[in-house]
Amino acid sequence: MGDVVTLTEAVRRREDWRAAGKIVVLTNGCFDLLHMGHVDYLTRARALGDVLIVGINGDASVRRLKGPGRPLIPAEERAALVAALAAVDLAVIFEEDTAINLVRALRPEIYVKGGDWGRPGGKRPPELEAARAVGADVRYLPYLPGYSTTALIRRIVERARDAEGHE
Repeated sequence: MGDVVTLTEAVRRREDWRAAGKIVVLTNGCFDLLHMGHVDYLTRARALGDVLIVGINGDASVRRLKGPGRPLIPAEERAALVAALAAVDLAVIFEEDTAINLVRALRPEIYVKGGDWGRPGGKRPPELEAARAVGADVRYLPYLPGYSTTALIRRIVERARDAEGHE
């Protein structure tokens, strides 16, 4: 089980891990409603190295990226949930819309993004150049089919409407 820390503390711990020869993996995301797709993704990301740090988008960032109804869960709670997973060593909340500054500060050996990024001819992660500049190997992990936060929200709304009709 990991900790939720400031970026300053994450950099300090990262330097300790570097001195110990550990391979640090970094990924990031909103993680608004934690589901099996997230658990699978983070477990596979952790398996790529010795340590996994997860950047969590702050609330204002999630609103800008996902729309006015999001996030459903405040950043501090999302970070605590992610950090509680066995695969995660640290969670760090960041307020920018991209994790470029996080990548630059933490200088991971491996930077991981989900399968919606990096497809041939598809969108490239905004952090790609920063990751390459710090010498990180960039990896793309496919998502677990059938799991997404948007689909989960849709299913909850539909079931809530169905339940209202049975009252």
